[in-house]
Amino acid sequence: MSFKLYVGNLSYNVTGDQLKELFAQAGTVVDAIIITDRQAGNRSKGFGFVEMSSKEELDKAIEMFDQKEYEGRMMRVSEARPPREKGDFNQPRRDY
Repeated sequence: MSFKLYVGNLSYNVTGDQLKELFAQAGTVVDAIIITDRQAGNRSKGFGFVEMSSKEELDKAIEMFDQKEYEGRMMRVSEARPPREKGDFNQPRRDY
């Protein structure tokens, strides 16, 4: 089982490999991806997700990187919310 972080307010130049290297300081990174906009030629949307191998590492990463500057931007790091169900976009998000 892995634990997913939301990483927002990223520079558009940050890559998944850079995120993986950065968050490895907090523990074992299972995966790191940057979300891109296909309609804009795969340009970064300025956020991504990092999967850590344990809850303790996830908590450590939040403590280490939330509200810290990286590549000229102040990152927002939090535990990722579960994805919405298909067709559920008009419903408010609920914390699970």
